[in-house]
Amino acid sequence: MSNYKIKSRIWIELGDNVLVGEGRVKLLKAIEAEGSLSKAAKVIGMSYKKAWTLVDTVNKTAKEAVVTKTVGGQKGGGTVITPYGKRLIEAFETINKNCWIFLDQQLKELNGI
Repeated sequence: MSNYKIKSRIWIELGDNVLVGEGRVKLLKAIEAEGSLSKAAKVIGMSYKKAWTLVDTVNKTAKEAVVTKTVGGQKGGGTVITPYGKRLIEAFETINKNCWIFLDQQLKELNGI
């Protein structure tokens, strides 16, 4: 039985639009760490255009802004995850973790196959 694996990917949709999934959460966490959309995209190996499109879609789909841009200043502008965005990341990660726990348990219960 130890050779069996269950594979699954989850995402949260609002209407017909994907709000968040593993890739978008990875991008949001990189933005939080880097303070910049362009740096975050580079760190995770994504084009700036794709990263911008994903962030724009998340912001337009969510009930509140998930990221905001800052302009100018001594260090230039940047991108910031909002408190709502942080809660959204935490919610997704909790759901994802609980999903994997459930699937692992289901696999153990199928011990006889």
